[in-house]
Amino acid sequence: MAHLSTNPADKERFMCIYPAYINSKKTLAEGRRIPAEKAVENPSCAEIRDVLTAAGLNVLVENKMYPREWNRDAQFRGRVRIQLKLQDGSLCQDKFASRKDVMFYVVEMIPKLKSRTQKSGGAEAGSQQGEGGKKGKKKKK
Repeated sequence: MAHLSTNPADKERFMCIYPAYINSKKTLAEGRRIPAEKAVENPSCAEIRDVLTAAGLNVLVENKMYPREWNRDAQFRGRVRIQLKLQDGSLCQDKFASRKDVMFYVVEMIPKLKSRTQKSGGAEAGSQQGEGGKKGKKKKK
C-alpha cells in the first residue's frame, strides 16, 4: 500500500503513546512530554493499556521500542496505540480530544491501579533483577 490511510479508524492512524512520554524518571531530552511532577515513575505498557481500556477506548499494544530508550529490557518495550477519532472524524470520547488529554488521564489513573496501590507493584517487581524496582517511594516535598 503506497499511500497512508486518512481514515481515523485505521490502526496506523491511531495515536501512539510510549511509556517514556509519561515517565517521571526521564528528562524532556529523553522523551518525557508532560511536567515531571505530573508524570509517574516507570510506567509500563500494560498499565497504560489497562487504564485506557477501562476508560472505554480502543487500544492496541505493539512490541516496539522507543527510539530514545537506551535500555533494551522487555520492561521498557512496547508502544500503546489509541483510537481517538471515529471514521467520520468525530471524537470517540469528548474528554480525549488530544494526545495531552490522554496522557494526563493516564498519569492520573496509573497510581490508582491495584498493582500500584499494593506494596510496590507485585506483578512486575519479580521480573526485574536488581535494577528498575521502586527504590525511593516518594519524592520529599
